[in-house]
Amino acid sequence: MKRIDLEHEDLVRVWRRDFPILDTRPNGKPLIYLDNAATTQKPFHVIEAEANYYRNTNSNVHRGVHWLAERATDAYERSRATVARFINAAHPSEIVFVRGTTEAINLVAHSFARPRLQPGDEIVLTTIEHHSNIVPWQIVCEQTGATLKVVPVDDTGTLDVDAYARLLGPHTKLVALAHISNALGTVNPVRNMIEQAHALGIPVLLDGAQAVAHLPVDVRALDCDFYAFSGHKLYGPTGIGVLYGKSTWLDAMPPWQGGGDMIRTVSFEKTTYNELPWKFEAGTPNIAGAIGLAAAIDYFGTIGFSAIEASEHALLDYATVELQRIDGVKLIGTAADKSGILSFVVDGIHAHDVGSILSDAGIAVRAGHHCAMPVMTRFKVPATVRASLALYNTHEEIDALVKGLARVKEWFGHE
Repeated sequence: MKRIDLEHEDLVRVWRRDFPILDTRPNGKPLIYLDNAATTQKPFHVIEAEANYYRNTNSNVHRGVHWLAERATDAYERSRATVARFINAAHPSEIVFVRGTTEAINLVAHSFARPRLQPGDEIVLTTIEHHSNIVPWQIVCEQTGATLKVVPVDDTGTLDVDAYARLLGPHTKLVALAHISNALGTVNPVRNMIEQAHALGIPVLLDGAQAVAHLPVDVRALDCDFYAFSGHKLYGPTGIGVLYGKSTWLDAMPPWQGGGDMIRTVSFEKTTYNELPWKFEAGTPNIAGAIGLAAAIDYFGTIGFSAIEASEHALLDYATVELQRIDGVKLIGTAADKSGILSFVVDGIHAHDVGSILSDAGIAVRAGHHCAMPVMTRFKVPATVRASLALYNTHEEIDALVKGLARVKEWFGHE
């Protein structure tokens, strides 16, 4: 299998210099970080943006008239505008800052879905969802008498789109699905699925946690009603995320948390709420996180998605072939359209043992159910090892992973 070409290799070497943690040496060995689906590492640009806020701008937003407060508010709202441009929202008011994808989905579940659901109504999910796109819908279904319908997948981890079409009907009140599966890397045909739902007047939420760092997202071209993602999977800080919602829906939704900054007036008789997007941002927000997220997006702009996609897809192709050459290693999730996630099992060796031995060699992978237990049930495995790629990964690191797996097999006498 052809490795990443020299042009890509040179680019990756340049990008790697921007990430200080990659100089870390766990157990005296070079860090090989292949756990990017869990969280990505942060470039200097993001680290410095957050630090600079605390050094030079730290103040609460929206409430003060002094110089620091105005400066902090300007930076915070500029970050919102940056996010809106990044995903091509119609207006910054359609961008709600939250703690992450999980909170964004919960917001939609409790503010949008729950007031609209009645006994007999249905929400359509897929078999390959993260728990964060399952549990909130279970909660509101239990509270309202609605039920969940689940789209099956085939043995490659590809959605059964015919079954999806059959599940849609007059009782379907929402479709909620991952743009990209966090456990398998499957890129779902979301544009087509949205069109089918909208033809029946059904709104659609996309869980974009695994997508925004790997492919361009245009919410208006997709025509999704809601899009949720987290900053920390986009080379940004933890504790900051985004809910995009079409303004027509957000305007009609009640606040889901009460407190400061989401109000206009408060009396003991009645409270009136703020306008979009602030009616959904109760309390002091993660100001530094929003600024750091905007810095991550700016960093992306200096590279460009075309270069990132080309490099990651070349590396995914190389890694797929190399892992399939190893006796006893089986890939779980082999859809034709995949992002940079390789989920696999090693015959006779538990995923946690594989992850631990690889860690001793300085190789960071994820081992477990990846907050996707229904996926493990579908493929009849207790857990998988997941190696997930980012723009700074190299084919030498894949070679090291392959050597590490050989060491795992030797350790357990599986040569």
